[in-house]
Amino acid sequence: MTPKQTRSVGDGSVFRRYEYDDGWVVAADVGVDDEAISVDTVGDTAIVVIEGDGEPAESEFELPGTAERVSVTNGVLTIEGDR
Repeated sequence: MTPKQTRSVGDGSVFRRYEYDDGWVVAADVGVDDEAISVDTVGDTAIVVIEGDGEPAESEFELPGTAERVSVTNGVLTIEGDR
């Protein structure tokens, strides 16, 4: 299991993508309370909204396919899909 892509998104968050024979995982350490994060997926796009002080911050990024499972635990967003 090696990341196909790793990048910082400028605000200290780290984005990683892992690809397997039977699926893929995208993980991002967003570093905020789980309740402050909302995620919507449309096709192969993830839309992440983080509520905080002031205006909400919205970000979107492409996924390697259609998301099957989305979870947020301890400030880490995980999106998984099948091949």
